[in-house]
Amino acid sequence: MKTPAVSIRPVRRDDEDALWDMLRPVIEAGETYTFPRDLGRDEALAYWLSAAHAAHIAEIDGVPVGTYWLRPNQPGGGDHVCNCAYVTASGAEGRGVGRTMLAHSLELARVRGYRAMQFNFVVATNTRAVATWERAGFSVVGRLPGAFLHPREGFVDALVMWKDLGA
Repeated sequence: MKTPAVSIRPVRRDDEDALWDMLRPVIEAGETYTFPRDLGRDEALAYWLSAAHAAHIAEIDGVPVGTYWLRPNQPGGGDHVCNCAYVTASGAEGRGVGRTMLAHSLELARVRGYRAMQFNFVVATNTRAVATWERAGFSVVGRLPGAFLHPREGFVDALVMWKDLGA
């Protein structure tokens, strides 16, 4: 049986419930992002939908299955490098959602003139994401020893990952 195609579009304000449904379990688990585990809906959505973020939503047959945003990694002299954050909905893992969002974000970054994409803080125990990024050509360019307090694993490393978009 063929997996239905993932489509991606810009986030709309009427997506807030779907976004919160995807973000809340990730925030509460505290395993992959540095958000406070008790971060509320309003604060989480304000961050995700910030004017600085080009937020997108991934769907399969009209059902939200993931979200990501893209922004400059730094202002001024660093604004030629972009940064992204991705969340795949619970139950949508293994369906190509993350890979599709990554491909979409890389293309959007190129269209917007970014020269590279950098992930500032990839939790090393998030091995599925690390493997996805590495398969897409990202390199680990830095390791921050014990920089993330994982709720089960204790202090674990965070990785800085980089991809040149000219290649």
